Amino acid sequence: MDSSQLPDYFRNTTGTGILSTASGEGQVNSALYAKPRFFENDQIAFIMLDRLSHHYLQSNPHAAYLFLEAGEGYRGIRLILKKQAEELNTPRIDELLNAEGRSYVGDKDRYLVFFTIEKILPLVTRVEPPTC
Repeated sequence: MDSSQLPDYFRNTTGTGILSTASGEGQVNSALYAKPRFFENDQIAFIMLDRLSHHYLQSNPHAAYLFLEAGEGYRGIRLILKKQAEELNTPRIDELLNAEGRSYVGDKDRYLVFFTIEKILPLVTRVEPPTC
């Protein structure tokens, strides 16, 4: 799968997403996240509150997003990501939520965090044993 196929894949596939981040010191975190939003220049974004995932991205821009498709077996993809930019409390966040029929109630800061996709991998990869 290449990045041009991702918007249709996520639009037409149900499942569960997990975003993994690590601090600058290597402490790891994984959290449930919605599907990514797609933007120009092959960038994706996630809406985040100021929690551990967002905090870790301040010192280490690398992340991984795992998407497990609903159903039997282990089908899905993994995206290897690098943070590029973020927006704080911009109207675009409300526009994205409204377009999905959702809204946000609360007074906490919200970030729209943009990533480039460095690599797309299947959920499960087969590793061949080395030959002697």
